[in-house]
Amino acid sequence: MSGKLLIVGFGPGNFEHITERAKEALQESDMIIGYKTYVELIQGLLSNQQVISTGMTEEVTRAQEAVKQAEQGKKVAVISSGDAGVYGMAGLVYEVLVEKGWSRKDGVEIEIIPGISAINSCASLLGAPVMHDACTISLSDHLTPWTLIEKRIEAAASADFVIALYNPKSGRRTRQIAEAQRILLQYRSPDTPVGLVKSAYRDRQNIVITNLKEMLEHEIGMLTTVIIGNSSTFLYDDLMITPRGYQRKYTLNETKQSLKPHQRLKKEAEPWALSQEEAAPAVEEKEEEKVKEVEKISSREIAEKALSLVTGKEEQTTFEKVTAKMESIFELAVSPGLVSKKFTPVQLTTIAEIAGEKGSIEYTPDHQIRLEVPTAEPEKVTKRLSEVGLLLAPVGDVLTMKACDFCDGEKKDSIPYAEELQERLGGVNMPKVTKIGFNGCGMACYRAVQDDIGIVYRKGKFDLFLGAKTVGRSAHSGQPVAEGIPPEKIVDVVEGIVDEYREKGHPNESFFKFFKRVKEVGGFVYQDVTPKIKIEPAPCGD
Repeated sequence: MSGKLLIVGFGPGNFEHITERAKEALQESDMIIGYKTYVELIQGLLSNQQVISTGMTEEVTRAQEAVKQAEQGKKVAVISSGDAGVYGMAGLVYEVLVEKGWSRKDGVEIEIIPGISAINSCASLLGAPVMHDACTISLSDHLTPWTLIEKRIEAAASADFVIALYNPKSGRRTRQIAEAQRILLQYRSPDTPVGLVKSAYRDRQNIVITNLKEMLEHEIGMLTTVIIGNSSTFLYDDLMITPRGYQRKYTLNETKQSLKPHQRLKKEAEPWALSQEEAAPAVEEKEEEKVKEVEKISSREIAEKALSLVTGKEEQTTFEKVTAKMESIFELAVSPGLVSKKFTPVQLTTIAEIAGEKGSIEYTPDHQIRLEVPTAEPEKVTKRLSEVGLLLAPVGDVLTMKACDFCDGEKKDSIPYAEELQERLGGVNMPKVTKIGFNGCGMACYRAVQDDIGIVYRKGKFDLFLGAKTVGRSAHSGQPVAEGIPPEKIVDVVEGIVDEYREKGHPNESFFKFFKRVKEVGGFVYQDVTPKIKIEPAPCGD
C-alpha cells in the first residue's frame, strides 16, 4: 500500500473560503497533522481521521512525522492556514523528503492544495490595496537573520512596492515591527495608508485602517497582517485603494474613452515602457547648426524624474545591490565530554570567539553549553569546536545522554557502556526531547532516576528506571522496571526501548506520556507511580 502526502492550505479559516479540493483532501485522509490552533479551525470538516497536533515552532517535527506516516502507507494531510506554499508547510515537507533521498518517480506521492493567503484575504477586507506590484515579508527572525530582513524591507520600500508584513510581532519579538516602520518612513510619507487585519474571516476578526506614522499605536500581534500602501495608495470611505496606474490610458469619469481599445498598447500611449528608450529631440544651440548629439533617456531616468517632481528632491536615487550571503542560525550543544565536566580555558575561549558579538551562549541543565551562531558555513564552526576536544550534539527533539562524573573517574567500571550508548543513540531524532540519565553507582547523585530513562550501575549490574515525569509540581522519579541487568545486555535493552518510542511515539509526546499510553515498552509494563495527592494544575506563568 503506497501512502500520499496532501499539503493543504485551508485559507483564512472559515469554511466558506476553503476550496472544494481542500475539503476533499481532508476527508479522504487517514491522518491530519497540524498546529493545534489550525486543527481546531477545521475540526468540523473531519470525521474519523487520526489527528496529531503540536505547538508553535514544531513545524519540523510535523513534517518529519507526516513523511514517516506516508512512507508507512497512510494518506496524510498536513494543514496550513492561508496557502501552504506561502510561509506554510509545503517547502518544509519537501526539505524533509529531499534529506531522505526522495524522488518523484519512486517516492511517496505528494500533492500541494493551494489556499487563499493572508495578503489576499486581508486585502479583500481593506478594499483594494494590492492592485499594483506587491510583496510579502515575514518579520520573524527565527529562521532568517534580521540583517537580511532589514535589507528586504529597505529594497521593497525604496522600490515603492505595496508590502504585506507577516508575523509582525509576538510576545518575545516586539522590536521588529518598530524597526520596519523606521525603515519605511525613510522612503514613504507618514500619511501612507496602512491596514491592520487580525484573524481575517474568523470569529475575532478586527480591522484597523491607519497610517504609517500611527500604526504602532494600535494592537499588532502574531495573528495580524500589516498591509502598507505604496506612494499612490489612497483612502476613500474607510477603504484602502491602490490605483493600477492607468490614468494615461483611461479617463475614469468619462463613458467615452479618449483611447480606443486597439490604441491603448501603442507606443505613444505608454512612454514609460522598456521599449520606449528612444532618442530625445536634438537640442539646437543655433538655428543654423545641425544636430550634433542625440541623447537617449531610459525608462529608469523618466521614473526618477517623475519621482523628483512628486517629492521635490532632485538627487538621483541609487540602490545598493543586495549581495548578502544567506546566513542561518546554527544551533548546537557542546560539552567537554560525556564523563568530564571540566572545560579548559582554550575550550571556553574558542566558544566565545565562535559566538562573537551576534551569537549567544547559554548554559543548560544537561551539562552542556548551547550555542546559537549566525553563519553560512556551519562546517567551519564544528571543525573548530572539535579541534579543541569538545563533544558536539544537535539540539531540539533529540536524545541527550546525561552521565555523572563517575566520582572524577574513580568509579570507572560502567563508563564503557555509557560511551557505547552515546555512540549509538546520542543525538538521534525523537518525538520529543528525551534524556537518558546514566549514574555510575547506587547513590545516583546525578539523579538519573529523574530522567526519561534512568540507568544506575550497582554491584556490577544495572538497574533501569522508565517514565519519570520530569516537569510540573506532580513530577516524580521513573518507575523501577528492572534490577540486575547484566552489563552485556544493557545497551541493547535501552536501544530497543528508544527504537520503540521513536517508531510509535506521537510528535511532541513525552516519553512519560508515551509509556502511559502504550502500557508496555521493551517488555516492561507501565505502573502508575504518581504521588497519590491532589495537586492543582499550575499553568505556565503561575
